[in-house]
Amino acid sequence: MAAARVVPHLMTLADLSPAQINRLLAHSYALKQQSLPWLDPQGAQRKKGLRLPPQSLFNKTIALLFSKRSTRTRLAAETSSVLLGGRALFLGRDDIQLGVNESPRDTARVIGGMCQGIFARVGEHEEIEELAKHSPVPVLNALSSYWHPTQILADLLTLHEHSHLFLKAGEAPKELASSDILPPLSPLTVAYVGDSANVLHDMLVTYPRLGHKLQVASPEKYRAPTAVWDRVVELECDKGIMWTADPKEAVHNADVVITDTWISMGQEAEKAERLAAFEGYQVTEQLCKEGGANPNWQFLHCLPRKPHEVDDEVFFGPRSLVYPEADNRKWTIMALFDLLFGKWDLSAEGATAADRPDKPKYQKHNKHNKNKNHNSH
Repeated sequence: MAAARVVPHLMTLADLSPAQINRLLAHSYALKQQSLPWLDPQGAQRKKGLRLPPQSLFNKTIALLFSKRSTRTRLAAETSSVLLGGRALFLGRDDIQLGVNESPRDTARVIGGMCQGIFARVGEHEEIEELAKHSPVPVLNALSSYWHPTQILADLLTLHEHSHLFLKAGEAPKELASSDILPPLSPLTVAYVGDSANVLHDMLVTYPRLGHKLQVASPEKYRAPTAVWDRVVELECDKGIMWTADPKEAVHNADVVITDTWISMGQEAEKAERLAAFEGYQVTEQLCKEGGANPNWQFLHCLPRKPHEVDDEVFFGPRSLVYPEADNRKWTIMALFDLLFGKWDLSAEGATAADRPDKPKYQKHNKHNKNKNHNSH
């Protein structure tokens, strides 16, 4: 008798190898190039040779189990499901019995009996772990108190697409064999200024393993929870991370500066205390100039943004990659839906460019305190 197939789940990018992460990024980019012509105004689609994206979700339904509000994550999930030939079914906190008259175990089993994947946006990380423990179909973390893997994939895709901005003087972009191939990204110095919340946590377990240096500024009280830091150390990522309480020190020699909300969902009662603790952490041109960031530094923010986190000059200025970053939530979530929900395959090796055999294969690229944080993205 054949062994039961193991159900794959994804809670954090710490669960994946660098090769698996690079495959996801390459697949995201290829799907984006393949899908965009189909989204042009009618008439542009008459180009010869166009093929649909993989229809791996044909006749399949993905449950969006969201207990927290969402803009980018929900839009990305619903629109990318359509491109993959399937349907996303939104289940908000007021739509089902979960947490009222039904346990996570029962909910996971019932949803998994009717849907082919669960994309869950929860509060405490234990909630999504409980869902995955009992679900007969793959569960993907759309956000939890500890982790936010889909956001970091979108950030990395955005940096790859804008890799030309980080070239040294006189260095030319590398010519690629196909427009479907993800542009390579040289090792960067990435500065994060703000609260140690779920966005940073997935950065901590990912950026160092891809060859990037991570410099983090946060007050001593607002550092990574023990459960997160244990994963960082387990993966030996701590060797590529510098912590400081001084934002100017963090942005020194930075190619990219990133911040996030200081007051996440569930932390509203701490607003005054947190605003005081993060005084001086607002990302500005002056902060980065005084700290010695690289002259051509670029800015990322996962949204929603508040002016005390970053001023208008940076957020709306030419350094900002915020809106391409937001757009890329769609393509990275689409890649995860295709591979995790459609094919149950997050291996390091796999598809050709957008699953087309006539295209070249993807290139591979280069290689505290216990405070629970709830992000609002």
